[in-house]
Amino acid sequence: MSDTSPLFVASDIHGHYDALVESLRGHGLVDENAEWAGGPARLWILGDLFDRGEEGVAVVRLLRKLADQAAAEGGHVDTLIGNHEVLLLGSRRFGDVSFTDVDGQDRQFLHWWVLNGGFEDELGDLTDDEVKWLETRRVLHVASDVLLVHADTESYLAYGRSEEAVNSAVRKIMAADEPEEWWQLFRELTRRHEFMGPDGPARVRGMLRSFGGEELVHGHSTIPDTTELEPSQVTQARRYCDGLVLNVDGGVYQGGKCLVVRLN
Repeated sequence: MSDTSPLFVASDIHGHYDALVESLRGHGLVDENAEWAGGPARLWILGDLFDRGEEGVAVVRLLRKLADQAAAEGGHVDTLIGNHEVLLLGSRRFGDVSFTDVDGQDRQFLHWWVLNGGFEDELGDLTDDEVKWLETRRVLHVASDVLLVHADTESYLAYGRSEEAVNSAVRKIMAADEPEEWWQLFRELTRRHEFMGPDGPARVRGMLRSFGGEELVHGHSTIPDTTELEPSQVTQARRYCDGLVLNVDGGVYQGGKCLVVRLN
């Protein structure tokens, strides 16, 4: 794998397996049988594989298969953890066990996961190995001078001031049976729209100084929700925040496209 090899990103698949495969095929990354065809290319999904669509487990299995096939050709396929992964994994680990968050509110992971569009049968469909794989994914990564994150928030800084520190802190949380810390992670990864206001560029530059990269790419907040566009009108990623930020979430669960975007 080379830092100069083609770099592609997509985000917020939300269980829409066919839409993801169609978009990957359109960029020559998979063939007609959904096998890797991208050679040394790199593909990063920016989280939220699950919920609102019923094939989240199939998406996980596709990405793991493609990761093995890409590695054999010098390429790379991986995913970041999004807030919906935290909800899914928290629901599988803690179920309907009640606990109190930092604001003194009673919470149950399973309740909130279903409320956010989760499907209970996926909890049983995931294997232990697939759960372990998901729990050990990164929450942010710098590739080719691009800072990849799931959410448009600076809350990652609450977990450290380097890529290694943040990912290590999150993995420690996800290896422990502390629902309160899991819930706080979910809350932090659910924050949004923090780069849209007048102080957005300063916030992004603070992220880039800490973690590296020359621009930030995210999903989480759909382009239709952050513009006046209807989902059917979104055909490309949205550049904003003085050109520092690229939003790649086309809003597939809203009827939009599953955008696969080449970054270099």
